[in-house]
Amino acid sequence: MEIISKFTVGSEEGISDLIAIIDSSVYTLHKDFVSEEDIQKYSKQIDPRKMINDLNDLSNQLIMTYADQRPVGYSIIKSGSLYPGIAEGKRATEISFAIISEFNTPEIRQSLWKKCRSAVSFTDVIWINILAHDPLLEFFKESGFVAVSDSQSGPFQLPSHILAMEVGKN
Repeated sequence: MEIISKFTVGSEEGISDLIAIIDSSVYTLHKDFVSEEDIQKYSKQIDPRKMINDLNDLSNQLIMTYADQRPVGYSIIKSGSLYPGIAEGKRATEISFAIISEFNTPEIRQSLWKKCRSAVSFTDVIWINILAHDPLLEFFKESGFVAVSDSQSGPFQLPSHILAMEVGKN
């Protein structure tokens, strides 16, 4: 399987690939906690034009991972995004990270994480608000992230953890 992680611009094609991953991952992550009807309502509210505008903001970057040219994962990097409690004067970068469940393999995770990690080398702290039941939670802990607080996340405000990693330490 050929795995490629690359920066993607907020174009119609890039957004189409992103939405395909979001639809799959939202369903997989929420199906045991939220009704299918509510998941479908959320998916219908996704506005491709707004996503294109958000991704064309210079402080945001999109990395897509492809397996045999099929979109299977993404990371969105938001520079300058802070979480409560971050030390003053620290440069913080928020990431979001999703991989379609049937492609959640060590090779896919490493490809996406390696590209993401290289893109955030300029910051002091990387952080993520990740659902408590997300299968990627352990991957982030193994990669050097530590839990800094409990929270709620996602379109349905389910229990989550804010994890952070100081860049100079890993």
